[in-house]
Amino acid sequence: MRIVVDSEKCEGHNRCYSLASELVDVDDYGYASAIGDGVVSPELEDKARLAVDNCPEFAITIVED
Repeated sequence: MRIVVDSEKCEGHNRCYSLASELVDVDDYGYASAIGDGVVSPELEDKARLAVDNCPEFAITIVED
């Protein structure tokens, strides 16, 4: 599993960062990006789903590899 952040949809609410800072980083303007290649370790899968579910713009998706 990995997460993908659509930078065109992100509006910088930072909910994802608050919920899953191990998976998401934000720039100086608050816009999110996946850390590294977005791969989610098994112990962080629940946090990834929580971040996806709490994004008001639906800018984060999960890709099952």
